[in-house]
Order: sequence, then structure tokens, then C-alpha cells
Amino acid sequence: MYSGIYPGSFDPVTYGHIDIIKRAAAVMDHLIVAVLKNNGKTPLFSVDERVNMLKEVTKDLKNVEIMSFSGLLVNFAKEHGVKVIVRGLRAVTDFEYELLMSQTNRVMDPDIDTIFFTTDLEYAYLSSSIVREIASYGGDISKFVPECIQKQIKDKLSK
Repeated sequence: MYSGIYPGSFDPVTYGHIDIIKRAAAVMDHLIVAVLKNNGKTPLFSVDERVNMLKEVTKDLKNVEIMSFSGLLVNFAKEHGVKVIVRGLRAVTDFEYELLMSQTNRVMDPDIDTIFFTTDLEYAYLSSSIVREIASYGGDISKFVPECIQKQIKDKLSK
């Protein structure tokens, strides 16, 4: 079975993330979308909320599983018998960072490989932080996230 892990914070999940998930799921038997519990950041949404959002937007993808993790990605991959990490690239600056992470992961576990998917040009500029900022000023985020996610962002920001 050919399995991969697509890790990230997904705070919130965007159309760019969904594009990578769908494309990776199309070439893998099983894809784990792994939501990082990052103690170094203060996310808008809790890990459970992000997991639930991802479950909602991927419910039609039968080979996609949503999980959360903390700690080292290579350890999480090993625990789940996965040898491929999926990463999305928007720009050259993403590549530089992701290449370093990929090389570091290979040093920590030589059985781990990383596959890069370039983001669809339609979403090349898009990030969760941009979505959060636009939403915080009451801007229209309908072109960036699905309707079910828009509602959750607006609800969260209105509290």
C-alpha cells in the first residue's frame, strides 16, 4: 500500500490545501492529513476544530484520513508505517524551507522521502494567515475557503 502524510497547521484549511489533498489522494492508496499541535503558535482554531474542519471538506475522499500529531513528523510517520511526506509549494521561498526540512527528515530517518506538489496557480498566493487577516477586517473570504469554513471563521472572530 502506497501511503503518505500531508502535515500542516491548517489554521484554517484553504482551497490551496484542499487542492494538494485531492491531488495527493489521487496518486496514493492512503493519505493521512496530519494536523500539527504546535505549542509555539497561538492558532485561531483548536486542533480538534481543525481536524473537524478537514474531515468536513474531505468527507468525499475515501482514502483520506485526518489525524492530529505533536512532536517530530518522522516519528509520527514511523508510528503509522508511512515513508512519504507530501508538501505543497507556492513559491521559491517555500521550496528553500521545504528542501531543508526534507533533508533534515532524511537525516533523522533515511527511509523517509518527500514529494512536492506545486500549488495550482489559482492558489499560489494563498495562505491561512492571509485568510485570517482578511477575515479579521471583515473582508470577503469566499474565494479562499469553502462556505462551511467561512462560517466557522466568522463565528470564531465574532467571539
